[in-house]
Amino acid sequence: MKRICVCNQKGGVGKTTTAVNLSAYLASMGRKTLLIDIDPQSAATSGIGIDKSKIEKTIYDVLLGECSIRDVIVKTQVENLDIIPSNMDLAGAEVELSNEVGREFILRDAIADLDGYDYLIVDSPPNLGVLTLNAMIACENLLVPVQAEYYALEGLAQLLRTAELITRRLRIPLKIRFLITMYDKRTRICDDVANQLRDYFGDKVFKTIIPRNVRLAETPSYGKPILLYDPDCKGAIAYKKLAEEVDSVEW
Repeated sequence: MKRICVCNQKGGVGKTTTAVNLSAYLASMGRKTLLIDIDPQSAATSGIGIDKSKIEKTIYDVLLGECSIRDVIVKTQVENLDIIPSNMDLAGAEVELSNEVGREFILRDAIADLDGYDYLIVDSPPNLGVLTLNAMIACENLLVPVQAEYYALEGLAQLLRTAELITRRLRIPLKIRFLITMYDKRTRICDDVANQLRDYFGDKVFKTIIPRNVRLAETPSYGKPILLYDPDCKGAIAYKKLAEEVDSVEW
């Protein structure tokens, strides 16, 4: 099972959009996929069409040791795609886990017995707290969406330092790939950011670029991934290509 954490402590970079739509397209390719929403905002949960008010158990219950991870798996409207949902209860987990020994490893231990999936995709919060560290350590493969703007590059430094610390101190070899998102070919800054990323990180930057797309922005309010909402739009075509690329590369 290939495990991928979609993470960036900067908000508004297309993190949840990427987690939801990458998961959906991998599933459409016949890859059995599990999406884990570990963000208290639970945007991935609602974005895939799950009614948060009707959820009895979430990833919060798993992290607190109140149930098995298999007890909270929910099927989605996309064939081959399941989700472990989240809700606002998770906001208290940072505090409740703060004194737990080995708190950064809880998710890794929880997924240890999972089988039957080709991909596990984790949507993490826009910070580098305990929940994000759990996701990074559990997955080891990091997909970092980077918005095509100047300040996005500045924000990468802290994430890279955190990844380096995890690798050095915990001896967990994190592998990182970058995805350029919200690209607007009409602006020069987008080209500049894309070129800088490729110059510095080389083939660790996905060839696929996710464009700015109104249809992508609309999908969360309809509770559908883009492949069910408008599979012919530019955003859908880009995420389909990304899924094919993710499925073909070695991290």
